[in-house]
Amino acid sequence: MAKIRHLAIKAKDPERLVGFYENTFDMKVILRRPTGAVYMTDGYMNVAILPCRKETDKPGIDHFGFEVDDLNDIFGKLREEGLRAPAPGDHNPPYAEVRGYDPEGNGFDLSTHGYNREEYQEERAKEPADA
Repeated sequence: MAKIRHLAIKAKDPERLVGFYENTFDMKVILRRPTGAVYMTDGYMNVAILPCRKETDKPGIDHFGFEVDDLNDIFGKLREEGLRAPAPGDHNPPYAEVRGYDPEGNGFDLSTHGYNREEYQEERAKEPADA
């Protein structure tokens, strides 16, 4: 069974939201990106606080992420649903291999290595095949 391990929230004031989650729920910052995105964890679930980029961006849930055992299995299930399987070049998030979309257009990230370490496509390409 896939497990939800990641949630991304868009915010008009990311630092205020980061402070809220630090102070209210004792979450820890694990990564700050030059883009203004801040990644936090409770030790089990990661939350990405993403800055709204445009005036028209709405704050709130942006996407979520599943940790899965086998990407190809999920890709097959997406195709059975009549959806396009994501390709690695489509998106390069730091904690997941790919981003897909459900039938309503909601984005989800898929990761086999989990959401506890930052890793990009370039690093994944260097890993041995049996890793």
